[in-house]
Amino acid sequence: MDMMYERNVPMKTRDGVTLRANVWRPVEGQAPTLLIRTAYSKDTAYFGGTAGGHTSLLTYLNAGYAVVWQDTRGTYDSDGVFVPMVHESADGQDTVAWITEQDWSDGSVGTYGGSFMGMTQWALATADAPGLRAIAPTAAAADWHSKLIYSPGGALSLSLVTFWAAAMYAAEEQRSLQRGETSDNSALMRLGPAAMDPVSLNHATPVADLPVHGRGRWLDDWLAHPDYDEYWRAVDRAARIEQVTVPVLSTGGWYDIKIHGLVTDFVRVRTSAGSEQAREESRLVIGPWDHLNWTGHYPVRSFGPLAAVDLTASHLEFFDQHLKGTPPPAPAPRVRIFVMGIDQWRDETDWPLPDTRYTDYHLASGGAANTRDGDGTLELDAPTTDGSDTFRYDPRNPVPTAGGSLLPPGPGLELGPVDQCVVDGRDDVLCYSTAVLTEPVEVTGFVELKVFVSSTAVDTDITAKLVDVFPDGRAINLCDGILRLRYRNSLSEPELMAPGEVYEVTVPMSVTSNVFLPGHRIRLDVSGSNFPHYDRNSNTGGVISSEALEDMVVADTTVHHGGARPSRLVLPIINR
Repeated sequence: MDMMYERNVPMKTRDGVTLRANVWRPVEGQAPTLLIRTAYSKDTAYFGGTAGGHTSLLTYLNAGYAVVWQDTRGTYDSDGVFVPMVHESADGQDTVAWITEQDWSDGSVGTYGGSFMGMTQWALATADAPGLRAIAPTAAAADWHSKLIYSPGGALSLSLVTFWAAAMYAAEEQRSLQRGETSDNSALMRLGPAAMDPVSLNHATPVADLPVHGRGRWLDDWLAHPDYDEYWRAVDRAARIEQVTVPVLSTGGWYDIKIHGLVTDFVRVRTSAGSEQAREESRLVIGPWDHLNWTGHYPVRSFGPLAAVDLTASHLEFFDQHLKGTPPPAPAPRVRIFVMGIDQWRDETDWPLPDTRYTDYHLASGGAANTRDGDGTLELDAPTTDGSDTFRYDPRNPVPTAGGSLLPPGPGLELGPVDQCVVDGRDDVLCYSTAVLTEPVEVTGFVELKVFVSSTAVDTDITAKLVDVFPDGRAINLCDGILRLRYRNSLSEPELMAPGEVYEVTVPMSVTSNVFLPGHRIRLDVSGSNFPHYDRNSNTGGVISSEALEDMVVADTTVHHGGARPSRLVLPIINR
């Protein structure tokens, strides 16, 4: 099919704002359409994901699809004011309606793209959009509050927020200057590379005075609403997943910043989407990747030659099936995951894996679990003797981030798997390990820590990290989480603690798939900070984003275990 290209094609939204798109369409006849809505410039389609970008564009055009890449409201060539996620449902609906009205459209639309472009797909799919037939979000989640801007445990995703807000504010200012307009961002001190250094961020307090801070803008709103309140409910598409009626192909990485939300969204689609087609024909693919690196190769850990895959073919089969009605050559597996440790792809029938057996690994020690050389252990049998370990969390000297699911990469901030030797020798890190394994142990699924804690402060944080300790001594992180203790019962209704009182809490540690091989050890690391991935808790119980270093207090946190307080790491074990 011969295609023609048109740049900056205008489209009016229902409130009169003009959005512009680059359009590849048939010279004659009609075609199904694939849509990307991006905040990162339609002229680059950056982060179309492994299954997006220009390589996929040519594949899709050659397969007979029209393609539309649109700048979202207030970005690049589109008019209006950019406010993340506020207009994406309505603008997406209007765009799909516009596409289906064109004489070159056959009336069917699919969407693709990664990161923010995946978030816009969720905003569209949870709204009524006649003509939408399928979505393929990559590295994206539907929930902006507790799966992105804040953690599932209520801590601010500091490095991500400062990085992304700085980038978006800078792009908006450049756009205004190019148009000869006066920018209300002209006074912004935008975040530079030096400011992303953990040492620099360590002194950039309060959070509200970080260099990226934009007075009266959406970043202010994010900081002013740490609780899950009406502000976040208005843009939470995860709460509307029952309105999804089209199949979803979700693709992500075990070390991606949005992996917790991505997998949670898939489970919600499977159980509560608004049509049988959406529930039965949605698919999940997860590899050994982070948000930017889709090769599976890292300085301290390579996941082998199978790690890097071209997802375009599977995306094309997905769109052919749901936009053209063409059955795939073979039925696609409902779930396809890369199992780390054995470094192999595996097809599964569902998520959670039907044969998952949640198993408690109990924390135990002689009272000195501090550092990797301490006496902390993980035991399958619950200890009958009461015990405890204490660490001191000082906000002026937080435990630095050492890999994991975060953004952006930078000086001192590596993404993905990192040897924990850079932090596990600190006295404010508790380490609990199994004995050396004699048989392989597979962990695939959501991980959590159920722990009894007390503190000298009215509020503090508990971090938990699952680590694979290799025979050569490398201690490689797999997944982690953080709980701001004021949110121990609810993200909507924070409750301060009584100093010295013991509370049983659950720390969500996200999701992974890894086989711990013979000769390895399973380890849990517990502390009170993971900075600058997350903001540091001031321990005062106040508004953290407005507190300076001199306002912050030191907290002594005690982890209780054994006897009547069985603290335990809960692992999803697969035994085949």
